[in-house]
Amino acid sequence: MNLVITGRNSLIMLLVILAVVLGYGPGFAAGKNDDRPDRAIFMAAEYPGVEVPLDENVSMDIIFRNKGKRDENMSVRVVEIPDGWKAKIKSYRYTVTGIHVPGGEDKSLTFDAEPGKAVKSGEYRFRIEAQTEDGKFKMDQSILVIVSGAAETSDEDRGVKLTTSYPVIRGPSDGTFEFSVDVDSKLDKDAIFDLFANGPKGWDINFKPAYESKYITSLRLKSNQNQSIAVEVKPALMADAGEYPINIRVSSGEAKGEVQLAVVLTGTYDLEVGTPSGLLSLDARQGKPANMSFYVKNTGSATNQGIKFLSFKPENWEVEFKPESIDIIEPGDLKQVELIITPYEEALVGDYSINVNVEGEKASEIIEFRTTVKASAAWGWIGIGIIVVVIAGLFGIFRWLGRR
Repeated sequence: MNLVITGRNSLIMLLVILAVVLGYGPGFAAGKNDDRPDRAIFMAAEYPGVEVPLDENVSMDIIFRNKGKRDENMSVRVVEIPDGWKAKIKSYRYTVTGIHVPGGEDKSLTFDAEPGKAVKSGEYRFRIEAQTEDGKFKMDQSILVIVSGAAETSDEDRGVKLTTSYPVIRGPSDGTFEFSVDVDSKLDKDAIFDLFANGPKGWDINFKPAYESKYITSLRLKSNQNQSIAVEVKPALMADAGEYPINIRVSSGEAKGEVQLAVVLTGTYDLEVGTPSGLLSLDARQGKPANMSFYVKNTGSATNQGIKFLSFKPENWEVEFKPESIDIIEPGDLKQVELIITPYEEALVGDYSINVNVEGEKASEIIEFRTTVKASAAWGWIGIGIIVVVIAGLFGIFRWLGRR
């Protein structure tokens, strides 16, 4: 019994030692790895000083960094606002007065300031205050806004603001393009905004809610709400390469906003591969090269570059191309390529398939050639010789029998 107990105690001691060595002992990991203070939280503006054009809104992140172990609830407000301005602290959706910051994490809110019509060029200072629930940590942040230059928008372009991160999209003429546009209502009331698009003649332009497939013609926004919409653009059939402007406008009563988009069409990419005669078959003999020509034509409206050829052939066969590649083919141009096929020396008589893949910059085409392997001409002469010998032998036999 004592041996059993001793063995069990030894096993427990060994596990405890392993836990301590690996850092899993009670309090060991925390004491070794977590040397954060119990409470430590900071607030900072992303850009404490900015310069903007006249009538331009100011928007930036206010960062809260909790370096302590304890979660903190912070109240936050804008306590100093220059005359003629409106300012608020908001999340992506709400105007907020407080924020929860877990221990060891960072959180951010958005400071948003909108100038009134009376705001002129000059310096304007804002001040933000924040503190913890118990008031132990208090902090403030000043933001200096320098307004200079002329207004970038007209007097009519007020009450709603349209912005996009990618105003220019580039792609093929037969593609579909989708822009993301943020509609930010500056009204103090709910409103329905009508959506309008002005683009090239024959183009199809539609509005969709973000991440949805249905089409819309208007958008309901609450007071000071921001919402993203998608603008789907389909160019007209066979549209030429070039840059095409698209004007997007929203309006609700006197509130109007516009944003300029652009689609850069690079043309269409398409290839045609074939033979002048239309035949895709040739005869060959074992170990002997057989030649055939085919053409590559650029049937798209964009230049096609770096045309390469790949072959899929039977084992031990050889396939060559002259030229080995084509550097460039202009729209409507045609290039001739010589195909050289050499069957395996021991290939059996019969039909074989050779696939040629023509790969362009953004287009590819596959063409199949049927190769018929025929017996060597030497075997034909040997066969003729055997027939002659047999006929001569029979003639001799008949003649000998006739004399008898």
